[in-house]
Amino acid sequence: MKNKITPTGKEIIMQDGDFIVSKTDIKGRLTYCNQIFIEFSGYSEQELLGQQHNIVRHPDMPRSVFNLLWQTIKAGEEFFGYVKNISRDGSFYWVFANITPSVEAGTGSEEIHGYFSVRRKPEPEKIKIIESIYKDMLAAEQLASTSDAIKAGTKVLTDIINPTGKEYREFILSL
Repeated sequence: MKNKITPTGKEIIMQDGDFIVSKTDIKGRLTYCNQIFIEFSGYSEQELLGQQHNIVRHPDMPRSVFNLLWQTIKAGEEFFGYVKNISRDGSFYWVFANITPSVEAGTGSEEIHGYFSVRRKPEPEKIKIIESIYKDMLAAEQLASTSDAIKAGTKVLTDIINPTGKEYREFILSL
């Protein structure tokens, strides 16, 4: 269902009390989305359920960020990050995302059954920092060959984080 949506440059800004919530299966297909997710995405619930979560991925987002996200959550760890999403009408909205693996409670099994994500309004000054980093990461990905794009974007990010002496998660949470 993912259409080629042309970005309009129009921004939708979340309210302080808004929380976008979704659940996916282990392959990233939406199994639940709250009303705020539906409103921001511009799709109906029926159009969203069963679709890949990346239906709202904005083309300004570096692939290397999502590679890091998937590595983190597949390893059973929670991920924090800033994400620029696109609505059906081409407008965009920024979120601060927390994604956690879902395991079946009480089974004693650590097998991941899906993922749970809560997104909230990011602070504008942090978006300015992230936007600049993502622009550089995306440029590096676009200059690299398809097979080296993720590695090139990741290098830009690690070259920024390493001098701080922090791990990715600590860096993102300290902005």
